[in-house]
Amino acid sequence: MTLTRRDALGVGLGGVALAAAAPARAAPAFASLRPAAAARSFVSPAVEREIVRVGALIADPKLRWMFANCYPNTLDTTVRMGVVDGAPDAFVITGDIPCMWLRDSSAQLTPYLHLVRGDPALATLFRGLIARQARSILIDPYANAFLEDPAAKTDLDWALHDRTEMKPGVAERKWEIDSLCYPMRLAHGYWQATNDPAPFDAQWAAAARLSVATFRAQQRKDGPGPYRFLRASDRNIETVPLEGWGNPSRAVGLIHSAFRPSDDACVYPFLIPSNLFAVTALRELATVATGARQDAKLAADARALADEVEHALRAYGRMRLRDGREVWAYEVDGFGNALFMDDANVPSLSGLAYLGCAALRDPLWRRTRDAAWSDANPYFFRGAAGEGIGGPHVGLRQIWPMSLIVRALSSDDPAVIRRCLKTLRDSDAGTGFIHESFDQDDPARFTRRWFAWANGLFGELIVRLATSRPALLGQPL
Repeated sequence: MTLTRRDALGVGLGGVALAAAAPARAAPAFASLRPAAAARSFVSPAVEREIVRVGALIADPKLRWMFANCYPNTLDTTVRMGVVDGAPDAFVITGDIPCMWLRDSSAQLTPYLHLVRGDPALATLFRGLIARQARSILIDPYANAFLEDPAAKTDLDWALHDRTEMKPGVAERKWEIDSLCYPMRLAHGYWQATNDPAPFDAQWAAAARLSVATFRAQQRKDGPGPYRFLRASDRNIETVPLEGWGNPSRAVGLIHSAFRPSDDACVYPFLIPSNLFAVTALRELATVATGARQDAKLAADARALADEVEHALRAYGRMRLRDGREVWAYEVDGFGNALFMDDANVPSLSGLAYLGCAALRDPLWRRTRDAAWSDANPYFFRGAAGEGIGGPHVGLRQIWPMSLIVRALSSDDPAVIRRCLKTLRDSDAGTGFIHESFDQDDPARFTRRWFAWANGLFGELIVRLATSRPALLGQPL
């Protein structure tokens, strides 16, 4: 049976896709919810040791149980290893949708980067994913999601009739800046952790050059470029306005994005958090091109584009709120129009420090983050179950745990981190995993029972706290 978007998100209820949750209680004695060892899709001895090491530092029994379930979830359930042309190949699905998003797959492996040097099997997985991502980008740099079989046609019901240039191997073709940024970030993280040049071959370089060229094309200095997208849907966030080209913009050096990292359509075409991420990712790409390949031209091209976009961001990426505070805008059009909001999906305004796009103590970012976590953001929700940021993707009142995780990862306030941990612990509806979203008043109303990115990001937070704030983990919540 073909999976539908409705199936993937859960059971529709009142316009919001929600899954019926298990009773709000944990398994007896917090029994492990991991697959049996023989049924796991990938096993890393280093990750198994890390689960034991970090778990021993967590005083709260439920939090410790959730960490042990969530941290290895990508490896346990989403990895499909193979060999292509004698080299490792890794296809990493997002979870309940059996396709590989460039964004999600990169983020799903990031929590294991610090372990890769000491685990040859894990290094093979990273090399395999870097290669798979390069091949995918070479199929279509405008696609966000891919099929395991590069010769297959999409079987996603919601993408079957999209009016865009669909190619074999592509699952969905929503152009999102961050889809190309995340592979750059993953490559840089792997290079920094290992100094291993093996994944950075001619194929990788070709994909990197195509990524830079795609960013340049979407600056739209000489016309709209080759990408357009239309979808028949009763949800305006699923299609792109004005015959698929997007709302009007002025060519100012910023990069167009048709969609946000939530896979929701942009209102104004210049998505500021994604442009900021592009600046950081391009500079990371230049580091890898120089260090792993001695490719001075690729590095120079990436740095030049990063400098140009950064200059445009300074000129066009900011706005003032009604109270006079200057903040980063969420979206702009280059004509002077700007939208302030935030969406839980990363890159977000709240997540700029986590991604390395802003310094933790940068006043402009801190003002922006504080505004995003307030009533200035129409997608900031507060209720009996907690407070956090959501987005249009699953509707109003739905808090995304991802926003809480990123807030904790970006905070230097122990009280804020503890509140985030407590809400994360108490909003799992007894399932032992992190969901896409939960109702602000009732965590039993949630979306996506199996969402590997969110599970891994939660694990990343706990591992980081084990190093930076072990005393916090060692206290009851």
